Amino acid sequence: MEAGARRMHRKLLILSCLLANGMSQDFGQTQFICTSVPKDMDICAATLQNSVPGEDLKSTVMQLRETVLQQKETIMNQKETIRELTSKLTRCESQSAPEPGDTRVGGRRKETGTKNTMGDVSRGPTDTLAQLSQTLQSLKQRLENLEQFSRNNNSVQANSLKDLLQNKIDDLEKQVLSRVNGLEEGKPGMRNESEQRGRVESTLTSLQQRITDLEKGKQENRPLDKFQLTFPLRTNYMYAKVKKSLPEMYAFTVCLWIKSNASPGVGTPFSYAVPGQANELVLIEWGNNPMELLINDKVAKLPFLINDGKWHHICVTWTTRDGVWEAYQDGVMRGNGDSLAPYHPIKPQGVLILGQEQDTLGGGFDATQAFVGDMANFNIWDRKLSVGEIYNLATCSSKAQVGNIFSWLETNIEIYGGASKWTFEACRQLN
Repeated sequence: MEAGARRMHRKLLILSCLLANGMSQDFGQTQFICTSVPKDMDICAATLQNSVPGEDLKSTVMQLRETVLQQKETIMNQKETIRELTSKLTRCESQSAPEPGDTRVGGRRKETGTKNTMGDVSRGPTDTLAQLSQTLQSLKQRLENLEQFSRNNNSVQANSLKDLLQNKIDDLEKQVLSRVNGLEEGKPGMRNESEQRGRVESTLTSLQQRITDLEKGKQENRPLDKFQLTFPLRTNYMYAKVKKSLPEMYAFTVCLWIKSNASPGVGTPFSYAVPGQANELVLIEWGNNPMELLINDKVAKLPFLINDGKWHHICVTWTTRDGVWEAYQDGVMRGNGDSLAPYHPIKPQGVLILGQEQDTLGGGFDATQAFVGDMANFNIWDRKLSVGEIYNLATCSSKAQVGNIFSWLETNIEIYGGASKWTFEACRQLN
């Protein structure tokens, strides 16, 4: 028993000293003293007997009480801060989920200006692509039903269903742009989602082609050069590919009809890449820069003003001798220059893409550089056309020629990713 009492005595002494040392740091001039107390003596009496004055003790108690209250207030403030931060985080998460133009009411989408006919697609990054794929499969089934119906009943209702399906595909393209690209930015290295995206784009291309086939009933007698290509969205998967490469050229003229109101910049109407040089021949208007002609990665700025939503005819000529170039808009020369990649022939065995800028041979597309709008009558010659020849093209003269290197025919291109073809005759349906 005595040994236990001694141990208890030592513990009380140590605890008293620890408390005194801890609190002596908080009370300015107040001092606490550790005192050994006999085991048979009352601790409080011994403390008073050892000269702690009554006023000092009262002051110490008041200071200790004030400290406790301050600590309690601090803890309450910290709890309130935690609650506020948690609430803000929750609001940020809920606000970042909907797309611009959408609000949420009772967990469902409410349309506030941007029409959505696709239904509500999950915002979860792991199942966004899966749901897009399911939507595509659903559209594919409905298209098959439409094809069967069209074969049995060539009616207005069939055309109405086809138009509805086309609208749904347009909506799907917007979903792919806003969500799939956003998902890749968040998780660029996820292989499975990249594979899913490839399947989505493949199915989208197939759907677009089959709708075009449905329209052949009205267009089967259309001349192969009377069409336009439409790129409705700025994507990195919508483009057209020329089926054959360009030959080696020491001069060229490129002409096309173009219509766009995209801002900033209409994007890349065409790009030609060869092994070892992605910018062998490129026409691009990117960001707030003027339209540029690139040859072997050398640049000439062109004085075109075309993003007004109207059809314009543009031509660019170039010769390797001294790198002389000329730029024409609507049949009139708007600018010229020299020293653009002089004595560098355009190389063969490359890939010619409409609507995208290539960072690698046949790929490496960047959505921010994609063309948005319509184009038609894209032709290439391996010589410099005269002013009169260019004017004939811009005014749709019967004397107008077609390109001897590339001519604008449906059979010469393949379209991907939802770019569409429509009937077009230059000068008859302009603006």
